[in-house]
Amino acid sequence: MARDFRRTAGAMMVTLSLLLAGSGRVQAQAPLARYRAYSVRTPDGLAIAAQDWGNPSGPGILFIHGFAQSHLSFAKQTGSGLAGEFHMVTYDLRGHGSSDKPLEPENYKSAKLWGDELQAVIETTGLKRPVLVGWSYAGRVIIDYLTTHGQDGIAGLVLVDATTKTGPAFNGPGIKNLGQMTSEDLATNIDATRAFIHVCFAKQPTPDEFETMLAFNMMVPTKVRAALGGRPLDADAVLKQLTLPVLVIHGTEDQMLRIDMAKYTAAAIPGAKLSIYEGVGHASFWEDAPRFNRELAEFVRATQKP
Repeated sequence: MARDFRRTAGAMMVTLSLLLAGSGRVQAQAPLARYRAYSVRTPDGLAIAAQDWGNPSGPGILFIHGFAQSHLSFAKQTGSGLAGEFHMVTYDLRGHGSSDKPLEPENYKSAKLWGDELQAVIETTGLKRPVLVGWSYAGRVIIDYLTTHGQDGIAGLVLVDATTKTGPAFNGPGIKNLGQMTSEDLATNIDATRAFIHVCFAKQPTPDEFETMLAFNMMVPTKVRAALGGRPLDADAVLKQLTLPVLVIHGTEDQMLRIDMAKYTAAAIPGAKLSIYEGVGHASFWEDAPRFNRELAEFVRATQKP
């Protein structure tokens, strides 16, 4: 039954992609034909959907999305001028987008599973010491990678409104929506997901963009959403040992994670730079894409210098 569900979900994603390509909605910024698709096999046997964009000879950037999102979250990066200079890779986390969606909780609880998945994407797509860009829940995924694979294989980190420690002091009011997003009652689930998407943005997406976001958020099964929770995170020891360049970005109007999260992260990592986006919510890379893309390009270039 789980295999049938994953096959159906994958078919839904293909249909959604074709509809978007034909409608000229958010994909007008990032045409589907411009990426190379990969099916990445993880050590535990899952198929992970990855997408290769931009200049294959350029410095590598690996974008990692957040809870209930997909690679489409980064359309304003993959479809921008960054593509002319950088080798960019996106992927759908396990349980998300076009990737396999096992429903058993044990597929989402181990740091090794998440770290191995990220490493498999790096190896399969041919990235060489990429900069990891992690949004929101992806902060956890990056910590899992650092815990299991270390920092030698990457050139730097960009943590975007990202979780690096759990605790009520860091939670914003929007976190309340997550509980009902695991409801098996469809109407309740949809209402909570709609509210969650809206609260992620201080500068709201257009109606067309919102429809696309709602579609890929709803592709994440309720059991997967529930399994993603309940993982305590205290990465102080990992963060303090980092010798990589690190850029921490956070919006002042983030309703999911308070700005204290970014301040904690930047203070814990030796030499980390903190960039605050005034008037921006939980999706800095979307709400102020020009500034984000400029800062990202400058950061990646700096990591390439001897």
